[in-house]
Amino acid sequence: MIPSDSSFRFHRSLLALALAAAFLPLQAHAEGDDATPITSVSFGLGLQSGSSADHAQYGQYNGLRSDRNFFGNLGFSHSLRDTEKSNWLQIEGSNLLGETRELSLVKKDPGNWKLSAAYGELVRFEPNTVNTGLLGAGSTTPQVVALAAGSANDLELKTKRSALGLGFSKTINPALQFDLDLKSENKDGARLSGIGINCPTVIAPGCLGTTLANTGWASLMLPEPVSANHSQIEARLTYGAEKLRFNLGYYGSFYRNNNAALSGTIPGSLYNPVGSLLPLSTGLRAVLGQPVALAPDNQAHQLDLSGSYDLGSATRASFKLARSVATQNADFAAAGLTGAPAGVSNLDGQVRNSLAKLSLSSRPVRQLSLLADLRYEKKEDQTPLATYNIEGAVPALPALPFTYTNRNLSSQKGNAKLQASWQLSSDYRATLGADRETIDRGEFTASSAISGISALRQKTNENTVRAELRGRLAETLTGSVTVSRSKRDGSNWLKDNSGLGVTEVINPADPVTGLLNTSVFMPTLSDRQRNKVKLFADWQASEALSLQLSAESGSDRYTTPSSYGLRDTGVHQFSLDWAYTLSDNWGLTGTFSSSQQSLNQARAAAYLMAFDNSNLGASIGANGKINAKFDVGGSLSYAGDKSVYGQTLDSLAGSDSVALLAATGGLPDILYSQTALKLFGKYALEKGSSVRVDFVHQRNNVNDWTWSLNGVPYVYSDGSTVLQKANQSVNVIGVTYVYQLP
Repeated sequence: MIPSDSSFRFHRSLLALALAAAFLPLQAHAEGDDATPITSVSFGLGLQSGSSADHAQYGQYNGLRSDRNFFGNLGFSHSLRDTEKSNWLQIEGSNLLGETRELSLVKKDPGNWKLSAAYGELVRFEPNTVNTGLLGAGSTTPQVVALAAGSANDLELKTKRSALGLGFSKTINPALQFDLDLKSENKDGARLSGIGINCPTVIAPGCLGTTLANTGWASLMLPEPVSANHSQIEARLTYGAEKLRFNLGYYGSFYRNNNAALSGTIPGSLYNPVGSLLPLSTGLRAVLGQPVALAPDNQAHQLDLSGSYDLGSATRASFKLARSVATQNADFAAAGLTGAPAGVSNLDGQVRNSLAKLSLSSRPVRQLSLLADLRYEKKEDQTPLATYNIEGAVPALPALPFTYTNRNLSSQKGNAKLQASWQLSSDYRATLGADRETIDRGEFTASSAISGISALRQKTNENTVRAELRGRLAETLTGSVTVSRSKRDGSNWLKDNSGLGVTEVINPADPVTGLLNTSVFMPTLSDRQRNKVKLFADWQASEALSLQLSAESGSDRYTTPSSYGLRDTGVHQFSLDWAYTLSDNWGLTGTFSSSQQSLNQARAAAYLMAFDNSNLGASIGANGKINAKFDVGGSLSYAGDKSVYGQTLDSLAGSDSVALLAATGGLPDILYSQTALKLFGKYALEKGSSVRVDFVHQRNNVNDWTWSLNGVPYVYSDGSTVLQKANQSVNVIGVTYVYQLP
């Protein structure tokens, strides 16, 4: 773990490095070097309209989320390229006055060595406005305070990433090169999260349900405190000769979290769903007061070797071997987590992965190209098994009536690919291919259990065939059409026996040993047939106009021993990009894209859902020169997303579901749209200096029932609310002056 003072030293060291590098070329120039450094400085001022709520979408990642309407910007660039002395230096900085500042340095002797350094910051603001009485929000020990909805204070949630990267490259000889990259990123802040439970439940049998005098259901907003470091190291040795090329590498990942668990203080009374403040039912407070484990410390290491060898003038073999190990052994007691099995102090998680890949490409004759590819992956889950849901796991509640262990998730995956391409003529090329994928998920851990589904599958196999025709349809028109079809099936289904292993189901329709018609299966394990077709065209309609068109359509059909679950899905996409040259100084560009996704699924005694999601995007832009000194341009863009839930009821649905659907009409649509107008003008004042004016007008419309419905916010059980302004509008204007030192 890199502590905060180490992070400060990173900042200070990089600044010293940047300043030292900036003076190096000046000294060289003062000593009579013929190389002339190029240095430019930019300074900008900007204004934006609207409140923080208007900036929710626009300012989510650019640091302009707050109510502040005035901002500044500072940047610089310095370069020196002395080819005679093999000295190359480049140092740049951008947005140094903002919250997304970046600094970079590259110094190298081309063909010999290269040193690079980079520092960057990124802030992500929560777009929703949170109103809460929570005390200590963003800490690991917040205190929940029940207040009437909307009567508390707004809380700004954000996370900040600060990353430092260092790189070194050395050419040892013409055939051998060494590369080393280091990166360390600190992430701090708080993000939206929460807890909740509906009693009674088999997970906590002592937690009683809702009555007229007590509430037995609660959802609470407890922001996740973020204070972590992720460091990465990669070292690579690359060799390249006439026939043999390979690289040997090591990659290491180290994650350290300063916050091990989140433990809230829960009051004795909370609001029920209709807004009445009631005491908590027996057991509910104990469940809600349990510590919530946060992302634990972990690390991973990987060694890999990849390369290629020319077997002949027309045949090449490629290979890759990799071995990795990931571990997680954060201590339970140190994290404040209790109830672990006797003698178990940490998960002692360990997963080992192996990868082997071999490819062979050949061109035996001029018209024919062949490709064969084999890939094998093995995951070994060596995490010890232990019974975690045992007596004492939930203080003040009785022991659970059942005990299960964690599950071993080892697996093996194989892929094979064959492809042949034939040059039919100078204009047309045809390709045929076949793929096979096999997955073996290993034997089911007998002491574990599954939840939410009725059966598992150990093995699945998927075969795919595809064909493509690519060619020149006319002198100015090229295109391709690709069709594919795949079919997935697998081994017999395995019915869970609740901690006593699984039973293989030979005949799912057997009334005694089979599966119920109301069973639920994972779509990733179900039999599936997939069909896809894709078209692409590139047309140079005239000397001034060019167009690129892409269209794709696909469908999936799922088959299981049940009438319920996911039945079918579909996807359709279309995109068009174009460019038009008006003159030597003026040009237009534009894009249009549309996509639709759909799925149909059913749940026994509940809803039949037809979900449709559609996206639409379009833009038009223009750039040109009014004269030799004056450049102008702009763009107008639109992006829209719509999700529609078509709901009906299964014949076995209860009267409560019938009444609810009749009263509400089902889930409302989710709508999102963004319209943005961007304009700029750049004027060269004199040699080496210019001024640029940018204007942005952006409108966002958000209608998401997840957090609000018709302007009514989502209300937690303590009265905390989450809401995002439905109609957001912001105008931003900025002026930037750029000066290049003589």
